[in-house]
Parts: sequence; structure tokens; C-alpha cells
Amino acid sequence: MDLNHLRHSAAHMLAAALVQLYPGTKLGTGPVIDNGFYYDVLPPQPITEADLEKITVAMRKIINGQHEFVREDVTAEQAKKFFADQPFKQELVEKFSKQGEQLHLYHSGPFTDLCQGGHVQNTKELMGVGLKLTKLAGAYWQADAKNAQMTRVYGLLFASKKELNDYLLQLQEAEKRDHRKLGKELGLFTVIDEIGPGFPLFYPKGAALRKAVEDFIEAEQYKLGFRNIWIPHIAKDTLYKTSGHLGKYDAMFSAIKLDNQDYYLKPMNCPHFMMLYKSQPHSYRDLPLRWTATTTVYRNEKSGELAGLTRVRALTQDDCHIFLRPDQIETEINNILDLIQSVYQAFGLNDFWVSISTRDPNDMAKYLGEPVIWDNAEKILEDIISKRHITYKVVPGEAAFYGPKLDFMVKDAIGREWQLSTVQLDFNLPNRFDLHYIAADGSKQRPVVIHRAVLGSVERWLGIMIEHFAGNFPTWMAPVQVKLLAVGEGHFEYAKQIQQQLESNHIRVEVDMASETLGSKIRTAVSEKVSYMVVLGDKEVQGKMVAVRKRGSKDTGTMTLDEFVEVLKIDIREHTSPTLLS
Repeated sequence: MDLNHLRHSAAHMLAAALVQLYPGTKLGTGPVIDNGFYYDVLPPQPITEADLEKITVAMRKIINGQHEFVREDVTAEQAKKFFADQPFKQELVEKFSKQGEQLHLYHSGPFTDLCQGGHVQNTKELMGVGLKLTKLAGAYWQADAKNAQMTRVYGLLFASKKELNDYLLQLQEAEKRDHRKLGKELGLFTVIDEIGPGFPLFYPKGAALRKAVEDFIEAEQYKLGFRNIWIPHIAKDTLYKTSGHLGKYDAMFSAIKLDNQDYYLKPMNCPHFMMLYKSQPHSYRDLPLRWTATTTVYRNEKSGELAGLTRVRALTQDDCHIFLRPDQIETEINNILDLIQSVYQAFGLNDFWVSISTRDPNDMAKYLGEPVIWDNAEKILEDIISKRHITYKVVPGEAAFYGPKLDFMVKDAIGREWQLSTVQLDFNLPNRFDLHYIAADGSKQRPVVIHRAVLGSVERWLGIMIEHFAGNFPTWMAPVQVKLLAVGEGHFEYAKQIQQQLESNHIRVEVDMASETLGSKIRTAVSEKVSYMVVLGDKEVQGKMVAVRKRGSKDTGTMTLDEFVEVLKIDIREHTSPTLLS
């Protein structure tokens, strides 16, 4: 059963129902999208969300008619005659005929559409599927604001009703976990209009969260021989002409004029790394040279695509570039894969596969380098992944313009798939920047470069992790690891002493000294999703003890501060993850 065929056929049934219910409706297009379909129409009267149920009923009646999908090949003249009262279809006929495409009409019972396929054979195949119309939206014809604004009707379709219900439950859970909502509730980040969309700002708790994640990655990298460098955020246009970005990359911000020279905010860090490598001589003994920088790049993403932290214009990367000899490629990539898998374990990410992104062999103009170089690089990546028995899929046309890459597709706690880490194998930029090292025989040789980011974009990673954990971060990540709840004013001094001692052990701690009841303070701490609550009352002050409750459990018990610090250190050191569906 081909889901795309089911979904596209359902789009025809949607259009059929709309024409039936709203005579005079002008039809646009009805493509397949993730998890479903939509159809753009210009109805003679407004359609509202309340109408979706009656549209669904009309769809099902047409589907139950068990109509065959029958294709008819037609000329442009025949198509125009058939769609004489459909201006948008007329436009499409003109467009397709100019492109030399064969035109097809697909008849299915009471409805006929201009379409390229594919479909089910008979509408009865749609009778047992999970189908639901979900929402309406405005959409300009052909995505051009100069054109008519149409009504877009969205639908979901899955192979079974159970799969649809599972997906709807996932959507409900996703809404509860929305990182923009939780980011506001937990005081993590904001986007301020005066600063601009796509440029998030982090409050102290959010900054603590991102520092914990960045510090963890940097510590793991350091064990593998990565060393930090620092690079500026701007460079001359000549750098990006050499790298190829000015010719191949379309998301750069406009130039800034300095001393009659065009400068650009960096959209990627690679050219700076290349120039830093080139500024010093290197021997084969120096390689592999592993450099890393957690630094921000700037990309002019379309405003309609911006979303909280998951799509921004200022994104911070845990960017690494490894300069190496060709004989070191397999070892280095395997070391990177080990690192990625261990990092995923620390975040409770246990389900992933790898997309091997290759070039589009039919459009080499988009890429740097010769086909033979690409053939070699793509084969190396596929061989390495295959040997490790990691599930993978080759995806043509998704490579970076300078080399093929591995993209890690990871499922979160509620089953959604995200693209996270990336590993790119590059034989082209070393040529463009004329990089070399001195080989054992004294000759000059080209290094190979591996581009690698485990987090990818720190902001995007944090947005995903906020939703993955639903804000219930493991202790090592938590912005507030311990919340001290002083029962009354007489316990404030003891709370401050405990705070100082915890902070001296590098524990992130807050004290609640509000004039509220203990019950109210506990409810506040629970809503803030802190890792540990510590109640400090008369008994604790007198016994120099702390009463501890870990998030998600009953009271852990009363213990000395030293014992509690040891519990915290073990919890933090082991990078354990909480139950993700709590």
C-alpha cells in the first residue's frame, strides 16, 4: 500500500466534496505533504472550521461509491476546453504544455482533475484508512502574494485508524511539550520584536541550560583530542568567493561596506578554519589536526520558516573540522560515530538512522569538484556506515555543495523524527584554499577535511531537548538542580548557608524565601521542574540536616549536607536521563 498514492487520491476526494458542497468553487492544486494532503480552492463563500465535519461526510460518501481512477491523456486544447470555468487549471495547462509535459485527466466517479498521478486503483482502498480534515489556512495561488488568496484545506491520512489516532495523541503530547510554551513558563528564552525574529535571547536559566550542554560536548571532545580555536564573526567577500559560498549559498546576509570592501557575517565557519590551517606549516606527523569552536553563524532564513529555537537566523554550532591524511578517514569517522552515539545515550536518544546525503548526479553545477572525487567520497561514507551495521538510506541531492554528508535522523521521546548531528567529508575546499601538508617523502600533499557537529545548532538542539524531556531535564542539564524551600523566616539563614556550600560544589541552586506556605512553595518548585527540592524547617536546622525530595518521587529522606552533595555528584556525573514520558 503506497501512502503517497492514498494521500493524493484523498486530495481528489476532498476537491470532489468541495465542488459538490460549494458549486462554483475554483480549484487549485492538491499535493501530498508529510502525514497527509491539502487542496487549495477559491470557494464562492467562506469555509469555516465548523464546516470540516460536513466536508468529511461528503468525502466519505464519494469514497464509498467505489469509483475507479481512470486516466485520459489529452492535448492542451482539450484540457482547456474541459476546464473552461476553472482559471487556475487553465493556468496550469499553459504552464505544463510550455514545459512539453503530457497532460492527463484523472476521472474518479463524479470528479475529474488535471493531474500527473499516482493514485489508488479504486476509491474503495480509502474506505479503511485513518482520515481526518484538520484545519484551514490562507494561501496565495502559486505562493505569490500578487495572486489570489485561496483557502487551503488540510487533511491527515494514515493506513489505519489506529495509526491516525496514535498520531493525534502524539500531536496532543507535542502541544504540551512545545518548547516555545515551556521556554516561557520555565523562564528559559524569549524572542523580542525590537531585536528581530530568529534572534532568540536567553534568560539566566536558559543560559545555564545551554552552558551545561555546551560544556558537556566540549569535555567529551577534549578526551578525543579536539582543541578549541576562536574565530571572528565577519570576513571579507574574497574569503567567500574562494570557499564558493558567494556562488553556491543563498542564505547569506547582505554585505557590510568597510573601507570600500564588502564584508559578510559568516554563514558557515569552514572558511575561517581553512585559513587558520593555511596560516601555519603542517607535517604528516601533525595529522589528524582536530579543531573545534562553539560559535554563532548567521543565515538569512525566510521569516515564515522561523520557529522558536528550532529555526533561527543566529545559530550556534559545536563546529569541528578535522584535517587529516586520506589513510586516516575511516578511523576518524568511526571515532566521531562513537562520540555521537555516546552523546545520544546521555540525552536518552536511542532510536536513530543515518541519511547518507549525496550529490544530484543530474545537476553537478550546484557542487564543487569533479564527479570522480564525489564518487570516492560517497563510497567511503557508505562503506563505513555499512560496516557498523547502522540503518541508513542514500538520499541523492541533499549533499553540501562541497561534499557528501551523514545526517543523523533521531526519534525523540514521543516518536517524532529530527535531523541532528552531521558529518561531512570534504575533498574540495582543501583544493580551493590550496591547503597542504608535508608528507614523509618531503612532497606536498592535500589534506582531507571532515566537518562535524554533534549538536548541529545549539539553539535547535535545545528546542528539541526541551520537548524531548518536556522540561524535566536530567540533573546534569537542569538550570536549577536544587531548590531550597525555607519553611519560615527563622530558617532563612540556614538556607543561605546551604546555598553557599552547594554553590561551592558547583551545584546550581535557588532559595525560595517567599512569604508563602510550604505547600505553595512545593507546588511552585514542581511547576518549575527542578531536579531536587530541599525542605529546611526547625528539625533540619537543629540537626544540621536536609530533607530531600527528588523530582518525580516521594521524599528521598533526611541526610547530612555532605551526603546530599555526594548524591548530587553521582547523579550529575553519570548523566542519567529521567523517565521521558512522565
